[in-house]
Amino acid sequence: MNLAVQCRGVEKTFGSDGVKVHALRGVDLDVRYGEMTVLVGPSGCGKTTLLSVISGLLNCTKGQVTLLGEKVQQLTPRRQILFRRQNLGFVFQQYNLLPALTAAENGAVPLLAAGVSRRKAIAESKRLLSRLGMRDRLDALPKQLSGGEQQRVALTRALIHGPRLLVCDEPTAALDAETGHAVMELLAAEAVRPERAVIVVTHDNRISGFAGTLARMNDGRVVSVESQHILIPQHEVREEVRV
Repeated sequence: MNLAVQCRGVEKTFGSDGVKVHALRGVDLDVRYGEMTVLVGPSGCGKTTLLSVISGLLNCTKGQVTLLGEKVQQLTPRRQILFRRQNLGFVFQQYNLLPALTAAENGAVPLLAAGVSRRKAIAESKRLLSRLGMRDRLDALPKQLSGGEQQRVALTRALIHGPRLLVCDEPTAALDAETGHAVMELLAAEAVRPERAVIVVTHDNRISGFAGTLARMNDGRVVSVESQHILIPQHEVREEVRV
């Protein structure tokens, strides 16, 4: 199986013995290279928590996550940070652009943090932004950009270092229908590669059609997985039926 992520029996509990919140309740999920996996479900069902556990921002309470061949929770904290920096890209609902930097400079931040020369980092950022239709906006500050333009800068920042896993938390929540659709088209065109996997968390049903795999969550569980528009009850999912 060509899996970028494998979750088995993943549980996440917050709080102490007195008050516990069971955010994840035994999640099994496979994420394959070369496609976009979309997690959908009502608010509070555990989508963002699962994304955080997969990406190593949170450790699971029970179960096992294998990410890009690594059991991330077994790595030291320092190694986890380096692993995320080298292999993961993040696109958040809030773009988190640095207000004093231009679009090109914001897009270059991961390369600059990795020690790439400013000249090379900015040049690569400009190349990616130009591919995303931002050729005339390279020197604009975030406050001068529309929401869709800021999202393209955020996408450039997430992609510029060639991550093997791209994770997106509600990337269209603050966008109108047309801009949200355009952002998802950009993700599908620029992010889905044979050597890369993409996970999108959303409650926006308008973008479910972009999914190669659609996983529905409820009450901390993955309750169904839809592959190529065939609904598969979660308890029947087996590796041999995944395409």
